[in-house]
Amino acid sequence: MNLLTASSMGNIGFWVIYIVVIIAFMYFIAIRPQKKQQKQLQSLINSLEVGDSVETTSGFYGVIIDITDDMVIVEFGGNKNCRIPMVKTAITRVEKADEGESK
Repeated sequence: MNLLTASSMGNIGFWVIYIVVIIAFMYFIAIRPQKKQQKQLQSLINSLEVGDSVETTSGFYGVIIDITDDMVIVEFGGNKNCRIPMVKTAITRVEKADEGESK
């Protein structure tokens, strides 16, 4: 009887370790990269300046002409009348104004 109890306790221990390993694997595959991506996006949003060229989530390219707390006004194309306010989180890529001039 004692042998059976020790065997079942070892079996339970194996499954607990197995589940912990699976959870750790999922953390490093899914959760950690997502948090890293969110930090990069937040630093991108914090670095926005007037004159930066940006790409939006919808694929439009424009230049920032004004920035408020959570909104930016982006000018699209050569038409100076096409200015659209949008939330900062709609920006996916930024090219700094000083980098573009040096090329």
